Amino acid sequence: MNNKQNLHTHSKYCDGADTLEEIVNTAIDRHFDSIGFSGHSYMHFNGGGMSPENAERYKSDIKELKKKYDGKIKIYCGLEVEMCSKVDLSGYDYLIGSVHYFPNGDNPIAFDRNAQVVKYVIDTHFGGDGMKYALEYYRLLATLPQYGNFDILGHFDLITKHADNVTFFDEDSDTYKKAAIEAAEALARKIKLFEVNTGAIARGNRKTPYPAPFIIKEMKRLGYGAVISSDCHNMNYLDCAFEEAAELLKFCGYKERYILTENGFEAVSL
Repeated sequence: MNNKQNLHTHSKYCDGADTLEEIVNTAIDRHFDSIGFSGHSYMHFNGGGMSPENAERYKSDIKELKKKYDGKIKIYCGLEVEMCSKVDLSGYDYLIGSVHYFPNGDNPIAFDRNAQVVKYVIDTHFGGDGMKYALEYYRLLATLPQYGNFDILGHFDLITKHADNVTFFDEDSDTYKKAAIEAAEALARKIKLFEVNTGAIARGNRKTPYPAPFIIKEMKRLGYGAVISSDCHNMNYLDCAFEEAAELLKFCGYKERYILTENGFEAVSL
């Protein structure tokens, strides 16, 4: 793949397995042109993500790595922002907007967990109705622009993470598809890019990237640009299934994807 880049990358600063510099060197070894880090924003209610102090160290460390590896690889400093966060969004090269929690007063409900936790959330908070769970997710996703000026829409149909192994709702139903498409329509032109995310493949939860093809085709119709990302939490999977993601985009009608450059986001041929 030409112009090889990953912008959804987690390090030891949040829930990743590796240091920033270890990941940079892996990217160089795998012939990446550039790498972007996207530490999780701080979650004030449970201490998750990067604390404000660690976020400043994170930015400082990336700044030093940019200098150290100048001429070898381009490095970008990003943040994956959870809508329940209350953090300073300044000082980053790009922002990924994501939903991993359902708001619930001072104790938001985490659902991006293993299948057992998802079932517990559905049983406890949605009366055992998986479709209600799915509809609430897309309702919340559509509100993301209220929380920041995001460059990339993260893992659009994250709630299908376990779909290869467990059925919580019917992805083929008109009700489900209507909710997903309405969220995409609500976000169109407010967040210009979405990601084809291979993270669930790397973690053994899926065999294919997400979003689903019907969603990607809608994204194309609505004018979204696409990026390819591995949602990397382990540097051994930094470029996991990139070729499969590119083929999925082509199948859905895309001829290009976007990469971040020093001049902003630019389209490159698939």
